[in-house]
Formats: sequence, C-alpha cells, structure tokens
Amino acid sequence: MIIRTQSRALFAIAYGILQNREEAEDAVQDALVKAWKSRWRVRDPEKFPAWLCMIARHRARDVFRKRRSVPLAHEIIEITERETPDTTVLDRQLHSALSTLPELHRAAVSLRYFEEMDYATIENRLGLTNGSLRGILGRALATMRKQLKPALASEQP
Repeated sequence: MIIRTQSRALFAIAYGILQNREEAEDAVQDALVKAWKSRWRVRDPEKFPAWLCMIARHRARDVFRKRRSVPLAHEIIEITERETPDTTVLDRQLHSALSTLPELHRAAVSLRYFEEMDYATIENRLGLTNGSLRGILGRALATMRKQLKPALASEQP
C-alpha cells in the first residue's frame, strides 16, 4: 500500500533532482527498501510521508553526487540521445528551466504541476508550511517565467 500511495510523489522528487527516469526509479526503489528496513524509527505516523520523502531526496542526492564523476561530454551525449524526435523545442527549454531550479523548488513544482497534488499534501510530503510552499512555488515560477520568456514569445503567432 505504501508503494501504491507514495511512489509517484517519491518519483517526482527523485526525478526533479536527477532529471533521469531510470536513475529516479532506482533511487525511489532504494529509498523504499531503506524505509522498510528502518520503519521502526517513525514514531508519529503523520510524519511518515515527509520522512519517506526525505529518504528519497537523500538517495537521489547520493546518486547525483556519484554521477558527477562522469565527464560532462558523456552527459550531453546521453541527453541528446534520449530526446525523441517528437520532443519540441519548448519541451526541452521547459526541462532546462526546471533543471536550473534549486532541488526543493524543483520538487515542489513537480509535485504541484506534474503530479497535480494539492498544497496540503505537498506540505506534508516536503515538510513545509503553507507560507513557505507558496513562496517556493512563487519564486520557482518567476524564475522559470524569466528563462522561458523568449521561448514563449516566439511561440505566439
């Protein structure tokens, strides 16, 4: 049941950090295994989702740090090869703008707009207050708007 209810949110967090589907899936799986092994540590069931998200964030960061040893040229080749012909320029620019955001901002934007979670759920998952979540989303969207302004202007007829 935990996997069914939590895995999408955990994937959104991991993908926001790693920007790679396979690595994000692996990080989520590792996080769920780690959480299962140390589930006894959570004394307040209400804090379980936030605790689980923290484990997923930490695992994704670990994977990201290990990836840094790969030369940058290999990453560029991987990204280029991954893009399918139907990926639009705007999609790539959106992905690029999202990847420049700080990790917590990426996670909040991914959960809100890609996973379509409500504010209360995101606050619980990320361990934030309502005001801090709204501030994070506002700053993240303003940053993305600035970066995407030229692309959006060229898309309009």
